[in-house]
Amino acid sequence: MAPGSGGGSRTQTADADRRALVALGRVVEPPATALVPLVDALGAAQVLDRLRADRLDGVTERQARAYRARLGLVDVDRDLAMAARAGARLVAPGDAEWPDSLDDLGARRPLALWVRGARDGGLAETVERSVAVVGARAATAYGLHVAGTLSGQVAARGWTVVSGGAFGIDAAAHRGALSVGGMTVAVLACGVDVAYPRAHEALLSRIAADGVLISEVPPGTGVTRGRFLERNRLLAALSQGTVVVEAALRSGARSTAERARELCREVMAVPGPVTSPMSAGCHEEVRARQAALVTDGDDVLDIVGRLGADSRPERRAPAGPLDGLDPEDLRVYDAMPLLSPVPAGQLAQASLLPVADVLARLGRMAVQGVVEPAEGGWRRAGREHRGRRG
Repeated sequence: MAPGSGGGSRTQTADADRRALVALGRVVEPPATALVPLVDALGAAQVLDRLRADRLDGVTERQARAYRARLGLVDVDRDLAMAARAGARLVAPGDAEWPDSLDDLGARRPLALWVRGARDGGLAETVERSVAVVGARAATAYGLHVAGTLSGQVAARGWTVVSGGAFGIDAAAHRGALSVGGMTVAVLACGVDVAYPRAHEALLSRIAADGVLISEVPPGTGVTRGRFLERNRLLAALSQGTVVVEAALRSGARSTAERARELCREVMAVPGPVTSPMSAGCHEEVRARQAALVTDGDDVLDIVGRLGADSRPERRAPAGPLDGLDPEDLRVYDAMPLLSPVPAGQLAQASLLPVADVLARLGRMAVQGVVEPAEGGWRRAGREHRGRRG
């Protein structure tokens, strides 16, 4: 229950639990697999009190020592003030904003989230229809184009694009969504007030203004390799499906795809040039039948969306000039040389059809613009003939 939503001791308890969640966020490195079940059972405030009193059951002695060693780092008022300066807020399990999809992580669920950005409808509503778009940092021009275009298509249809704010595919995905006025969420491996990478300071500020930044680590926290890897589980859990645009055989993007599969989420991959190492991971995902092949936003929403409402429009090849011809029309057409006009009688002999029938067919095909009379005979119409003649 959020502070101020009830009266007397219930409000005080809720506030104490929220402050304890802030403190525990400094004490434990995500994921807090040992603490989440205890917090669910006892409440965050009681877990913190027991930790301070050195009587916290349910964790190993080694874990307890590591937690207590970090208690000196705890300054709840400082963290709340840093969040307030950044325009961020704490979203905890049980809040209206909390995305229930994160609970699928079980004990690997975040203790809480720091959220900076759009509030209309809250975070839960923002990610209710969302797709994670991930891929290589050292992306190719092809990958950047596909990620931006696909993300823009998804966002234009009212879906949220979730990514990690990193170089390469992540940045292209965020920019693609923003370019069409869509919603995007960046899941960070650092505090929501930290611009990482530094070159993305403007992009992250734009996402904070028009989208959402979220992190499970406290304000002011920097990045580590482990935090990047653990961040991937949040990307997978928040979204209805994960699209891998470019990924080498070993990559963090494939780690996100694996987390999505573990959560029974849809996994999709974009094909690339067969000679590109940056697409080798995508090709392996598809080859092993662990990911669906997608090429654009329609493909993605056809897989993760609602039946009917988000189904992909039927794709048809562009109509060709010969599409309306029946088999006997085609016999007459195929009997025509590419370069020279030919009399109807000769076409009748070649197609084994009566001359009258051939003339009737030639007349209909002339109306359709397929053939044309020329020099006392008939020839194929169109640019191909004129180009060869000219």
